[in-house]
Amino acid sequence: MEKNEIVTVTAQSIGTHGEGIARYEGVTLFVPYLLPGERANVKVLKVQSGIGYAKVEEILTPAEERVRPQCPVFYTCGGCQLQHLRYREQLQFKTDLVQNCLKKIAGISFPVALCERSDKEYAYRNKLQLPVGKKGTENVVGFFAERTHRIVPTDVCPIHPAWSEKLIGATLNFMEKCGLDGYDEVTKKGQIRHIVVRELKKKYIVTLVATVREIKGIDYFCFLLGQIFPEFSLFLNYNDKDTNVVFGEEFRLVKGCATYECTESRIAFEAGPNTFVQVNDFVRARLYDRLVSLVSDTETVIDCYSGGGLLTALFARKCRHAYGIEVVPEASACADALRERNRLQDKMTNICGRVEDCLSGLLQKETDPTTVLDPPRSGVERSVLKELLRAGGKKIIMVSCNPATLARDLGILTGTLAESERGELVKRENPQAVYRIERIEPFDMFPQTRHVETLVLLTRNGRKAG
Repeated sequence: MEKNEIVTVTAQSIGTHGEGIARYEGVTLFVPYLLPGERANVKVLKVQSGIGYAKVEEILTPAEERVRPQCPVFYTCGGCQLQHLRYREQLQFKTDLVQNCLKKIAGISFPVALCERSDKEYAYRNKLQLPVGKKGTENVVGFFAERTHRIVPTDVCPIHPAWSEKLIGATLNFMEKCGLDGYDEVTKKGQIRHIVVRELKKKYIVTLVATVREIKGIDYFCFLLGQIFPEFSLFLNYNDKDTNVVFGEEFRLVKGCATYECTESRIAFEAGPNTFVQVNDFVRARLYDRLVSLVSDTETVIDCYSGGGLLTALFARKCRHAYGIEVVPEASACADALRERNRLQDKMTNICGRVEDCLSGLLQKETDPTTVLDPPRSGVERSVLKELLRAGGKKIIMVSCNPATLARDLGILTGTLAESERGELVKRENPQAVYRIERIEPFDMFPQTRHVETLVLLTRNGRKAG
């Protein structure tokens, strides 16, 4: 098999990124957008050491599960991977994804519940984040192609609400009328890098990320936004660094309120432009209800990576006391305001700092607390896991948006992974489990994509780490 060769294959399974997996003449081929059971002509792009990558040229026998994608740039945009797969099969894929990651990465065999469905299959996201750039002499707004920083221009995104299409048009209109350029990552020229919008119960926080502190014609942009959103704030974020990070440190309020107040499960909370809020309102409510159901009114909860404090407050309302640990000052300040607004001063304590710096003291202070871990995609710091093994309470609740790092972290907590002298993690055949898994429940926070949110409950076996 050689590069650019056209071969006929039948996909046997689906990979972790939603790609079809086929075998041809001893080579395992990974083919995006090919579903299990489908026979297709594919073009070989790369072959090395028995592993190959190819793209679909023609599907000869489509699977029954194949559906027509709603997005016009689905096959070139990197945002979604599963719009061609019927939704019920997406749920099964995500269930299997969690199960397989646990087994392959950490050697964990445990039954995984069927992935909890989303109320909406499309138009579910409350956050839109779009790179802005140049294509030739034209400004473009869209999404990055898979594994690249090449912008795929688009004027509509079906997994976002209808206002997203209007916003894209308004952004391009504003830039053209005011002589502004999208950012070019090669030449480092251009004023506008990203446009980010967060919807909070029909209130909108718009952030324009720019390489300059002052934007010509910003009042005109405010006018255009007023035609789209009934109530909104506009921030200008300054980011002139050569980085993949979207936001710089400097936010300036141009119009509207710095934060907006919302209500979730009878808890009033505030959020600003850099406050973490789960992107799917419908699934978030069910996930949080499930989390709170796992604790009793006599327990103390330590909520790590607590964001704006909503989940911490939900625990505080039910439990004896809840602590929230959050490193982002803006989010921690929102959590403080939330505590005051909901009269939880005696039951909720917010700590602004890194989890690895703050957790140990709380574990020493409280007797058998329940620790909640909801980390970023990179997972939990190794030092935090070690501290939980040494001094953690009877219960750990984990929430993860990355099955791979979840499997790694669970392997450490359950003892199926051990750290070698070189600091590498290796599988352990006879684990001495400090914690054991009680349940694993995926939630489809991100329909049409390969991503999945997973809840795990662990209880302590009674032994301390050696």
